[in-house]
Amino acid sequence: QLQLVESGGGLVQPGGSLRLSCAASGYTLDYYAVGWFRQAPGKEREGVSYILSSFTYNADSVKGRFTISRDHGKNTVYLQMNSLKPEDTGVYYCAADASGRGGFSRDEYDFWGQGTQVTVSS
Repeated sequence: QLQLVESGGGLVQPGGSLRLSCAASGYTLDYYAVGWFRQAPGKEREGVSYILSSFTYNADSVKGRFTISRDHGKNTVYLQMNSLKPEDTGVYYCAADASGRGGFSRDEYDFWGQGTQVTVSS
């Protein structure tokens, strides 16, 4: 069973940066599409970024600010978040899709981490 664990969340001021990590165990992530999602209080969970092998995709709301990447040796996917805004606040989840297709819909993903809180506030 693939297990995912997120880390790296925290409190940051507007304009600041954070790097989230999604560490996998049980299976290699090499053949999975991996996505990052976020959920703000009272809102639906939304797709932020996802990665297919070496191709990456970002939602319009984070283009130019967030970067998703993989470290195959560490079996980990990262989300580098720069120029953070208060509206980026939420619980961030990573997810893995065994079919390899990925996408911004949560229905595409089979495995989920427990989430890490990101709060952007002055």
